[in-house]
Amino acid sequence: MPLSAQPPASGEPYVLAASLDNARHLSSLLRAVHFRDHATCFATANGIRVTVEDAKCIQANAFIQAEIFQEFAVQEESVTFRINLSVLIDCLTIFGTSSLPGTSTALRMCYRGYGYPLMLFLEEGGVVTVCKINTQEPDELLDFDFCSTKVVNKIILQSEGLREAFAELDMTSEVLQITMSPDKPYFRLSTFGNAGSAHLDYPRDSDLMEAFHCNQTQTNRYKISLLKPSTKALALSCKVSIRTDAQGFLSLQYMIRNEDGQICFVEYYCCPDEDITEAEL
Repeated sequence: MPLSAQPPASGEPYVLAASLDNARHLSSLLRAVHFRDHATCFATANGIRVTVEDAKCIQANAFIQAEIFQEFAVQEESVTFRINLSVLIDCLTIFGTSSLPGTSTALRMCYRGYGYPLMLFLEEGGVVTVCKINTQEPDELLDFDFCSTKVVNKIILQSEGLREAFAELDMTSEVLQITMSPDKPYFRLSTFGNAGSAHLDYPRDSDLMEAFHCNQTQTNRYKISLLKPSTKALALSCKVSIRTDAQGFLSLQYMIRNEDGQICFVEYYCCPDEDITEAEL
C-alpha cells in the first residue's frame, strides 16, 4: 500500500501509527458507537478501543484489534486522547461511503502524542487527502467493572433474533424489560407501549440460541432511549452476547464480521432503569 511507505514528516517518532487497506472497515465500526459527538480513544499493542458515553448511564466501546490493520505500532504502553468522532467519521469517508468495485480508500493514521493532532492520510485512485484533527484531554470514563466472574446470566443469540424483536416490539414503550431465567420463559423481552404490553419469548433450545448460561431469574428494565443507539451495532453484527450482573447492569456485545472476514466487537453497557416489584411482574 503506498501510504504505509510514507515516512514521518519530521524526525520525531509517532506514538501511534496504523495503516488500513480499506478505511470503510473503520468508519462503519465507529458509526456503530456514534451517538455522541466526542469519543475517547485508547490504544495499546493489542489494538484501539473507542469509547463513547452518555449521561453516565450508557457506555459504548468499539474494539479494533491490531490484527485488522496492515501496520500497527504503539510506542508507549498506552496512548489515550479524546477526539470529535463526527469529524473523524467525516474524514474517513471523505471519498464517499460506498466505493466502486475494486476500489477502496487506503488509510494511514498517525499520532505524535499529547497536544498533537491526529493525522489521517487517505488515498483513493491516486488522490491523497491529508486531514489533521485536533485532540483533547481524555475524559475520565465510567468503569462498569463487568468481569466474567460477576456475570450472573449470559446468553449468545444470533443477531437476526434480536433484530426481529426490535422490529416486533412496541417502541412507544419507555422501557424494555428483559427477563433471563434458568426456567421458563428462559429469555423474554417485554415492552409496555401505547398498544399495551407485548412479550417475546425465546426458548433455550431455539435455533437462534447459540449459548444459554442462566444461573438465576432476573427481571430488569432499561430505558429504550439508551438502548436505541446499540441498534446501529446490531444491524452490522452476526451474533450478540447478552450478559447481566447481580445489580442488573446489562452488557450487549456484538460480534461484527467485515467483508474481509475479520472480526471486531462493539460492546454496550447500560444501567438498569428501576427495580421491579413482584406486583409488576
